[in-house]
Amino acid sequence: MTKAPYEVSPEMRDFAEKSVDQARKAFDGFIGAAQKAAGSVEGSTATAQTNVKDMGAKAMTFAHTSVNAAFDLANKMVKAKDINEIFALQTEYVKAQMAAIQGHAKELGETVQQAVTPKK
Repeated sequence: MTKAPYEVSPEMRDFAEKSVDQARKAFDGFIGAAQKAAGSVEGSTATAQTNVKDMGAKAMTFAHTSVNAAFDLANKMVKAKDINEIFALQTEYVKAQMAAIQGHAKELGETVQQAVTPKK
């Protein structure tokens, strides 16, 4: 069996996995603080406040989901056997992210529309 032109040593793979885990934990701490801050947003009226909080919460959730997907990709990439697997993982990630972004944009658009539509 021929040796792959691209090999990652077990030590380097372990270091990369630990780095990804540490970054994920740091991000989770940040996102928790940001969500807490977004929850304390005050508007001029109860309806405006609710709409702003809802938009902020959705945006934070979307950001959290996106960053977690990137961390998941990083974890998969450090465990990849070869460059072809890395390219396949990247392609899968980009497709999934494009679909997620479209869904997020649609959901935010609907929320904005509901916020600006006068209630009868």
